[in-house]
Amino acid sequence: MQITIDQIMSTDVVTVSMDATMQQAQEVFEQFRFHHVVVVENHKAVGVLSDRDMLKTISPFIGKLSEQRRDTNSLKKKVHQVMTRKLVSAKPDLLAAEAALMLLENNISCLPVLDDAGICNGIVTWRDLLRCAVDNSQTDSTDNRESFAA
Repeated sequence: MQITIDQIMSTDVVTVSMDATMQQAQEVFEQFRFHHVVVVENHKAVGVLSDRDMLKTISPFIGKLSEQRRDTNSLKKKVHQVMTRKLVSAKPDLLAAEAALMLLENNISCLPVLDDAGICNGIVTWRDLLRCAVDNSQTDSTDNRESFAA
């Protein structure tokens, strides 16, 4: 059976506005514990912000004795200044294997799943695809053992 990404995607998509500050985005990451948030403008997906983008942008000296103004200024940057603008996305009926290839070919770790209007209805990550592959291989292995025993 071929699996489509709408069968494995997370539908609890967390979004932030392009004009949100990095401090607001950091609070979202801390609250929801996701590795990616979808950036939206007028309810349409326009980019992705990852936890790695956050780490590269926000000063590690915030909250430390050595904190300076430039460190706290990193929290004032806008999401649109940091996000990945080249949005690579997918439709819900994309096969999981094709989604995995898209991740590899584009060197990305998630695919927002968009409807025809550009609204994000889900997100699929490399972890979702790996879990799907493992689940499938275990099912195939069990099926093979059962047919061999018969």
